[in-house]
Amino acid sequence: MSSTINGGISFWYAQDGVPAPREPLPGDATADVCIVGGGYTGLWTAYYLKKAVPFLNITVLEAKFCGYGASGRNGGWLYNGIAGRDRYAKLHGHEAAVRLQRAMNDTVDEVVRVAAEEKIDADIHQGGVLEVAYTPAQLSRLKDYHSVEIAFGETDRLLRGARETAERVRVTGAVGSTWTPHGARLHPVKLVKGLAAAVEALGVTIHESTPVTEIKPKHATTPYGTVRAPYILRCTEGFTAGIKGAHRTWLPMNSSMIATEPLSAALWDTIGWDGRETLGDMAHAYMYAQRTADDRIALGGRGVPYRFGSKTDNDGRTQAATIEALREILVRFFPTTAGVRIDHAWSGVLGVPRDWCATVTLDRATGLGWAGGYVGSGVATTNLAARTLRDLIQQDSGQSGPTELTTLPWVNHKVRKWEPEPLRWLGVHGMYAAYRTADRRESTARTTTTHGIARAADRISGR
Repeated sequence: MSSTINGGISFWYAQDGVPAPREPLPGDATADVCIVGGGYTGLWTAYYLKKAVPFLNITVLEAKFCGYGASGRNGGWLYNGIAGRDRYAKLHGHEAAVRLQRAMNDTVDEVVRVAAEEKIDADIHQGGVLEVAYTPAQLSRLKDYHSVEIAFGETDRLLRGARETAERVRVTGAVGSTWTPHGARLHPVKLVKGLAAAVEALGVTIHESTPVTEIKPKHATTPYGTVRAPYILRCTEGFTAGIKGAHRTWLPMNSSMIATEPLSAALWDTIGWDGRETLGDMAHAYMYAQRTADDRIALGGRGVPYRFGSKTDNDGRTQAATIEALREILVRFFPTTAGVRIDHAWSGVLGVPRDWCATVTLDRATGLGWAGGYVGSGVATTNLAARTLRDLIQQDSGQSGPTELTTLPWVNHKVRKWEPEPLRWLGVHGMYAAYRTADRRESTARTTTTHGIARAADRISGR
């Protein structure tokens, strides 16, 4: 582990390079739309708004540089999952949730389409998403999950047994899997860099090194001046807690990753994974992984899930115990990687609402809008959110009426705030301790029933 680069934002930046800095805000300014946050949500929103209404004066304000947060640190899963769909089915009916799921299915193809149109080479490979089970309890959950996804319209999803799973990827002890074609592997930084360049080419102004300290109707306040605009859109995901008045809006949950050295052809022969599907599991403290374009394994999961007081890291540095835990998962899945070098480890934060539901909102009375709370499923969901914000603004300004996107059930969904400290810290750490305990007990008990500790954690947390 001594040779492992720890932090430095992410492996993706170490591989592709940190972008040249853009100029900060030079002073007070005006715009038609001011977007706070230069990650996927903010950049996609700027892209679609400017494409729809070319004369709009759009300004993006970014605290560090575009893609510094989750957009440059994630696992590169472009897939059709969306946080909160099952809850939206209960609140708005099954068919409303089916429409939301169909929109997410289409979103995967939309990101691939735009990347090709804008000539963004983001190492995209549409191999789908494979989620495996390796205990009886996980297999039971996987079958239930598969049935639910079919009920929400994924008729092209496949359920595979142990032998069929091994033909795709040889995860030790895997007893089954579910696969959907609605997914792709990508290089997060190549996507965010290309998207930022495309946005600037359209005429959008991006100011970096410009933290927004307060958002009010028609005002985004920074240390360098205030941007005034009829529409102020907050697209800050896991960093939302740093904005005045938003400390308990979304919890910044930590997720950590490792990237191996490039694996030899002989090692890949023992693993399989020729389809380069994104790979996950059905554990409560789940993992996620991809086979990169240069034949590494990039694998992530929860380390220290949350920092007291909603603090966020600066450079992605990860605790040694977390790196070792992720290595153990890697070797648990693929024992032939036991001697493989871990080249890089890093961490980032994702936004978690109190009810675990992603939302997109425009307050027509104030012109304030926001999107986020993706709970780790943001690579694709950000695109759907951006197109929805575009439609909401066009509707509000009288340029169009309601659209299919503006009537989806996640639009204008209200979420209560997180509890104050120390309840927030105790709750999150207690929840993940419970999930890890449940995973350990399920792996030894060989029961097909989800452990009661995990079910209790789900109820208490509101998941």
